[in-house]
Amino acid sequence: MGTQDVQQQQSGQAQRTFMRQLLNDLRALEQMLADGVFETGVRRIGAEQELFLVQKNWRPAPKAIDLLEKLDRAFYTTELGLFNLEINLTPHVFGTDCLHKVEDELNERIELLRGVAEAQEVEIALTGILPTLLKSDLELNNMTPLPRYRALNRALTKLRGGAYDFHIKGLDELNTKHNSVMLESCNASFQVHFQVAPDEFANLYNVAQFIAAPVLAAAVNSPLLFGLRLWRETRIALFQQAVDTRGTMHHVRETRPRVFFGDRWVQSSVLELYQEDVTRFRTLIAGESNENALELVKEGKIPELQALRLHNGTVYRWNRACYGMTNGKPHLRIENRVLPSGPSVIDEVANAAFWFGLMSSLSHRYDDISKAMDFGETKMNFLAAARLGIQSQFTWLGGRNWPADKLILDELLPAAEEGLRRKGIDEGDIERYLGVIEKRVERQKTGSAWALHSLATMGGHRNATEKMNAIVAAMISRQKEGTPVAEWEPAKLEESGGWKHTFLRVEQFMSTDFFSVNEDDPVDLVANLMRWERIRHVLVEDHRDRLVGVVSYRALLRLMAEGWSAHSENTVPVSQIMKRDPICVTPETSALRAIEIMQEFKIGMLPVVKKDHLVGFISERDFMDVAAELLASKLKE
Repeated sequence: MGTQDVQQQQSGQAQRTFMRQLLNDLRALEQMLADGVFETGVRRIGAEQELFLVQKNWRPAPKAIDLLEKLDRAFYTTELGLFNLEINLTPHVFGTDCLHKVEDELNERIELLRGVAEAQEVEIALTGILPTLLKSDLELNNMTPLPRYRALNRALTKLRGGAYDFHIKGLDELNTKHNSVMLESCNASFQVHFQVAPDEFANLYNVAQFIAAPVLAAAVNSPLLFGLRLWRETRIALFQQAVDTRGTMHHVRETRPRVFFGDRWVQSSVLELYQEDVTRFRTLIAGESNENALELVKEGKIPELQALRLHNGTVYRWNRACYGMTNGKPHLRIENRVLPSGPSVIDEVANAAFWFGLMSSLSHRYDDISKAMDFGETKMNFLAAARLGIQSQFTWLGGRNWPADKLILDELLPAAEEGLRRKGIDEGDIERYLGVIEKRVERQKTGSAWALHSLATMGGHRNATEKMNAIVAAMISRQKEGTPVAEWEPAKLEESGGWKHTFLRVEQFMSTDFFSVNEDDPVDLVANLMRWERIRHVLVEDHRDRLVGVVSYRALLRLMAEGWSAHSENTVPVSQIMKRDPICVTPETSALRAIEIMQEFKIGMLPVVKKDHLVGFISERDFMDVAAELLASKLKE
């Protein structure tokens, strides 16, 4: 979706006009392939770096537009969220020192951006998903205010027919709804491009699919979302669900999500992918196109294929075919969208080198990789890598089962080395970048493993937000040092900056795992809950998760003073002693305001509600650690 000049389909006529342009572009592409006008004999590589903007308190910083005003728009551009940016790198011919050039340019672009950002007290984070993101960060006010994003959101939401449902199960479980496409902005990737000739496209694309799983397994860097430990590469599941337009009525009918891996090998041509995407996926948005692509081809000219490229930008294959031009000559590329952003620049370039080397080597070994491997196994490998990373198991050539780490170390790193050497990559660079992968896999220390290990070493008694802050702070610090993740020390709690960054808003420290009862339940249940869990308040919900009251230990004591006991023959319903219409706050309420409310009304607990639904609570206990730190600090003075 590189163009800004787009509009949502508003009428049947507009939709028909755009579809005719799309079909015309496909016929033009087919003719261009038949005429042999595409560039061949040269292999170029390229990359796009997506990243997060972060405030000094480690929260996302919606500052993209402000920063772009001071940057060269030829290299820096927007993404969906105002806390995201993308850096576009210069294409390089695949050979000699191209990998080092990518690393040098990437470091240069990031350092330039970092200098501009620091002037506005903003940090740069390279990560697949920013651990400190909260659901309130994903409201429409944080969407980049450009027509293409608004149009895309309206179109996807209309097709979806309602709220977006998210369900991802890992060690923890995410089960939530959202009202827009903004959860897609939680994802950041390091996209790499590989130019191919038309006659080799099918096999090279199939090779890209074949190696996606082991390359991803070694690169996973997105294990945390909203404080939950999900997949090792949660981006894969989250992105699919964030732009999924399928409704629940399709439980029998077989349909495809707009983000998908694929269902079969490509047989002969790039046209298969484009034709399938036009056939299966409705057009979401239209652009102003004044070219007749087929007529231009007949005149010996090269069209931009504007409609086809716009539609292709709304279908998100993990390996995507791309059409482009260099010096007026058309070319085809395979875009790898599998790799996450981060953990460091050298890690990213190493991931790219691993992929490039395997693309070169395996396409040379196999004229048709589809004959050597069942596609279903390839797809299962990809999902396994996303879920478990370097700890996954793969079914490989000949039906052999391999642990991911052993397959990479014993088979794929030597193959990648051979592929890079075949293209004349400098020996020092081969050793440098593949050595990063080798050390990472040997130590089983991916970005995801580092984050999860850091989380585990911080212990379970501190606030979850403080831990997320520490991980982001440590990540940014180590990225500035430029060392690969295999050499990183675990994040330490003190790197978070302390409680002052943790207690800004209620949603940062509220308890979301709580016990509740129904107003028709017996008081006996409340008494036992308080005793078993050592709590002083029990929330009362109806069958729709709406808060209807609170039972305090004082209310229970008053009932006992009146002669009730757990051994009484007559049961007492919760409704008889609960306090109705309790004072509540929202997740966005400031911590200071919450404290003021608790002091003003002399209450020890505040329920937290979102759109009438109970989502958590805060209590005096949540402030005890902060009070202890403040007291210790004052005593030291």
